[in-house]
Amino acid sequence: MQIKQCNLFLLLSVTLLMVSSCQERSGKSRNAVVFDSVVVNEQIPLLSLNDTTLPHAELSLSFTYPVRFRDESSLARLQQIFIGTFFGDVRYDTLSPVEAVSLYTDHYRERYRSLSNSFYADKAMLNGEIPAWYWYTLEIRNKLIFVSDSLLSYSVSYSDYEGGAHGSHRITYTNIDLNSLTTLTEEDLFLPGYYRPLSEIIVAQLMADHAVTEPDSLLTQGFFTIEDIVPNNNFWLNDTAIHYAYNQYEIAPYAMGVIDVTIPYHKLRELLLPGGVISRYFMKEP
Repeated sequence: MQIKQCNLFLLLSVTLLMVSSCQERSGKSRNAVVFDSVVVNEQIPLLSLNDTTLPHAELSLSFTYPVRFRDESSLARLQQIFIGTFFGDVRYDTLSPVEAVSLYTDHYRERYRSLSNSFYADKAMLNGEIPAWYWYTLEIRNKLIFVSDSLLSYSVSYSDYEGGAHGSHRITYTNIDLNSLTTLTEEDLFLPGYYRPLSEIIVAQLMADHAVTEPDSLLTQGFFTIEDIVPNNNFWLNDTAIHYAYNQYEIAPYAMGVIDVTIPYHKLRELLLPGGVISRYFMKEP
């Protein structure tokens, strides 16, 4: 398979990354995953003129994806999850990872260049000055965070600018049970009725992180309201804690960026679902 290149720089990693749990010491894991990556860096001119002073878009994609896993059908399912969470569009779900990157790049290029239809009208309104809002950027990258024999957690970060006072940035997390090949939600981790007590635990952890002793004191730190601080299903797991992320404007202003909250499992014992993912994979029986 080849990717059409037009000022498109595609880098396939030379070495494959083998990731598996520390259980490898006692033998090869059936859930060992081999990853590869594809990287795109392209400058897309708005107009068909060879002039770097005119508006252009900077596109940067870095997509890590599985290339080897248990069997063909399991690999196809795992790749589908990676593609779906990276691109967020069902149009790419049936494609290979390299094909998906190529098509996404084509779609972004076409969408950006379609803005040229209004460029000259906007320029005329500004008495010949070039409108500043036609310079675009988009960067999407994913990153493996935690991989064990049973669980894989990774992030997808998305940053863009399409005019306005500032761009936007967000990060989303995906957790995959490698045994069942399903993505995890809070309902896979916690007992029914977890929502309110878990909210209180998250607030308490934020209070500790910001060195305050009362929930309302978080408002003086910049948070919107205490009622906004609730479980949001945007988390990743490792062997010691659950890590929540709140994106810009979710619970606090843009200037505070992405807010991370880490809660050790020992603080969640009474909320954990017996036989749930955390209980099975990370908690030792008493």
